[in-house]
Amino acid sequence: MKKTYKVEVDCANCAAKMEEATKNTKGVKDATLSFMTLKLKVEFEDGVDEKEVMKEVLKNCKVVEDDCEIYL
Repeated sequence: MKKTYKVEVDCANCAAKMEEATKNTKGVKDATLSFMTLKLKVEFEDGVDEKEVMKEVLKNCKVVEDDCEIYL
């Protein structure tokens, strides 16, 4: 399953780091974060609860950029 989320991030470098943090989250198959459109596209692994995975994604992204926001 794929979903798109609106994000708030301050710089392109942080966006790239957040994309990598998202990709490394358990339950995420693939992810891309566009700094230009401020959208995060996430492809989930089969059978996972995407709401729970996205809570972990947000936690992992806050390590990179503590004032980032992902609108779930």
